[in-house]
Amino acid sequence: MEVTIRDSVAAEFAQVDEVIVSMLQSDVEMVESIGHHIVQAGGKRMRPLLVLLSAQALGGIGPRHIQFAAVVEFIHTATLLHDDVVDLSTLRRGRPTANAAFGNAPSVLVGDFIYTRAFQLMVQLNHMPLLAHMAETTNTIAAGEVMQLVHAGDPDTQADQYQEIIRRKTAALFAAACHGAALLHDADPAISATMLDYGMNLGIAFQLADDLLDYAGDPSLTGKNIGDDLSEGKITLPLLHALKVGDVNDRRIVGEALRTKNGSAFAEVMAIVQRTGGLDATRDAALKHQQQATVALDPLDPSPAREALHQMASQAVDRLG
Repeated sequence: MEVTIRDSVAAEFAQVDEVIVSMLQSDVEMVESIGHHIVQAGGKRMRPLLVLLSAQALGGIGPRHIQFAAVVEFIHTATLLHDDVVDLSTLRRGRPTANAAFGNAPSVLVGDFIYTRAFQLMVQLNHMPLLAHMAETTNTIAAGEVMQLVHAGDPDTQADQYQEIIRRKTAALFAAACHGAALLHDADPAISATMLDYGMNLGIAFQLADDLLDYAGDPSLTGKNIGDDLSEGKITLPLLHALKVGDVNDRRIVGEALRTKNGSAFAEVMAIVQRTGGLDATRDAALKHQQQATVALDPLDPSPAREALHQMASQAVDRLG
């Protein structure tokens, strides 16, 4: 997905990578080792890409947008380090997670280091509305992670609770990337709100597609173990749909697998999810948010950057990894 889209901001994207590498420098060797381990794992870099494309669509990319793109990637990286510890994950992007390679305690502490680097960079931007927005966003993400932890293994979780979890833990940073680019342009409040709406819906669509990939993805392409969500007791829309429309026996099997975080029951649960239409329902929900993201871009003037944002939305659901 990223090759053609990223080409439109390739030079600026390279500058973002330079900022990331320079800001990972530390006189503490383990900080650099873990930081570079997770950065070198690659990944989609969707969030900094959203900053650059949003800035370009609103008038151009300046040095502050480059720096802000690095901020967004640092916040995302820190959440990954912490999430993998909480989830006891061993594989991400086809490589051992940092906690698997270095241990839980170092991963948590380096995650803290990367969070603080992000805020050091934001202070340098000297833009109080952006700083306030990102402080709120980071708090929202943390609260979303706690909500997910509270609901882990709970088959009584409701669809609106699940929606709130993914809005906070995933979509909020997508939204902040787009909205922050607008704030740095001192854009009209209506346009800033439009960018926030685009990012939020894109983030929700992306997470719903991610939930699908946990049941129907190819680990060689996704870089993660299939069935991880079930073994971690994570509530996702395919499971919620199965719990809602399945018969008594279906609900018993899925509910028990969630409560016990029983990854070995994945094949049986997967069969129920497929039979009850859980994958189709999840894809339909993702497509709905994908469409809402696309419509949100209508007020922007036509440009290659706006077209690239359209492409990101149109490809968010039908991706392989």
